[in-house]
Amino acid sequence: MKPRKHKHKESFSILLISNTGQNSKQFHVSHVFLRLLTFFLVILCVSFGWLMYLYWSGIETKIADSGLSRKESAGESETQTELMERIAAQEKIVAQLEEEKDSLSRQNDALTSENKALLAVAKGNMEANGEEQEQAGENDTAFPSRYPYSEQGIVTEKYSEDHPYVSIGTEEEGNVIAAGDGTVSMVGSDDTYPLIIEIEHGNGYQTRYMFLQEAEALQQEGAQVQIGTALAGVDVHNVQLDYQVIFEGQPIDPLIVFEAKG
Repeated sequence: MKPRKHKHKESFSILLISNTGQNSKQFHVSHVFLRLLTFFLVILCVSFGWLMYLYWSGIETKIADSGLSRKESAGESETQTELMERIAAQEKIVAQLEEEKDSLSRQNDALTSENKALLAVAKGNMEANGEEQEQAGENDTAFPSRYPYSEQGIVTEKYSEDHPYVSIGTEEEGNVIAAGDGTVSMVGSDDTYPLIIEIEHGNGYQTRYMFLQEAEALQQEGAQVQIGTALAGVDVHNVQLDYQVIFEGQPIDPLIVFEAKG
């Protein structure tokens, strides 16, 4: 017979002794049980530690979130306060601009009314001055306003810069007359005109009567003439008279100052 091998199992004995005289108890605990118990305790401790970590982490997260929320709320409050201050400042500026606009509008209305009044006064003054000047022109016989020919003359060429006088075609048996009161300052001729008569009117005006054909002078230098006085007789048909008005040394359009008769 083969000898049997007996498995040796190690175990721990736990003896519980009672101090009260009761029976003592003894327990046998194997290594496997101790190992399982130890492993269980380790797992329990680790689990407890992990739960505590999660618990405190949650509290810290809540605290952090609460702090952030407070900061964000404070930031939002500050931002809203700044926005309200900006809006109030802009509303104040708008109100000031509206006041300035109203003030400028009132000033503009006042200036417009004043301008209209001034224009009305100026217009009245101009009309009054025009009437006075017209009356003065009518009353001032020295003003060369008379047509310089006694008959029906025809203006053959008007005044221009290249032609600083008017050309009038005369008829036989008419007279060239003074356009206003004045003094005969010249009776002469040149290479173009056989007869030239010039009158000084004494108010800045001079008149010059220039004949392209022969004509008879009826006045001499120094003679005082009145408006309408005959200066020269026209004995030849269709004599051309070049009539010139000079004001302060510069020729001007005679049609502006004399009254046309034909």
